[in-house]
Amino acid sequence: MMGFGSIIAAIISVATILLACYVCSEGGFYMANGLSDSVIEMQENKNEILKTGIEVRSVSTDGVDLLVSLQNTGSTKIGDFTYMDIIVTYQNESGINKTIWIPYQEDETHSENRWKETDIMPDLINPGIFDPGEEMKLQVRMDESDPLGNSSINWIQVVLPNGVKASRYFKR
Repeated sequence: MMGFGSIIAAIISVATILLACYVCSEGGFYMANGLSDSVIEMQENKNEILKTGIEVRSVSTDGVDLLVSLQNTGSTKIGDFTYMDIIVTYQNESGINKTIWIPYQEDETHSENRWKETDIMPDLINPGIFDPGEEMKLQVRMDESDPLGNSSINWIQVVLPNGVKASRYFKR
């Protein structure tokens, strides 16, 4: 009977080892699958970035409103403007340099530090979408109580949701 107990103990030990190997290998396969999915998604994002391009063509201002002309130079459509950001570095009338982030806001509930698109030309295909080759006019409303200085050199940067950006210096 003594030999039979050691055989049962060996069978239980082998079964435990096999179960542990199975659990570890499944965990490894799961992690490898997750890693490969992440690499594929990263490559798709990089490919999207490579196909996206914008250019700030012109900027004019009266001190409070900036009128920006933006050209889609890539091959990607841009449709969700809520995730586009504008950053303006400027010198105010007191000579102090400031950098502000200006989010997209279509409605005019907040009168300052917001931007909206005013026109897309020519907008024949996909109305309301900023297609390749089109030009979009932006109105950037800054804080009226802290306008740009009269002879200051300023800078604007437009950043798309995928991180592609374009910038330009402008004068008041």
